[in-house]
Amino acid sequence: MKSNVLSRYRVMAYVTAVWLLVFTAAIILKYGFHVGDTMLISQIHGVLFIIYVVFAFDLGSRAKWPFGKLLWVLAAGCIPVASFFVEPKVTREIRPLIADADAATAQA
Repeated sequence: MKSNVLSRYRVMAYVTAVWLLVFTAAIILKYGFHVGDTMLISQIHGVLFIIYVVFAFDLGSRAKWPFGKLLWVLAAGCIPVASFFVEPKVTREIRPLIADADAATAQA
């Protein structure tokens, strides 16, 4: 597995998490205080979330995750602040796989 697969996932996990927090704040402002609009923020988050799902699925399929784990990682993109906790765990798990792949490539 190449390290760019993990890098793409990590970037999108953080970007999606930040936009989800922005979207959550906008919803609170709109419905709690009748201030602002959420249309543009929701559309941006939606596009970013789709990209996150594609990259997370790519990472999970290359790491050969079971469906339940893949589902949990995908769900982390829907729960505010969950990606900030799930992403470091995923990174710790995937880095040895990348190191093993690099070592196998170097020996070949």
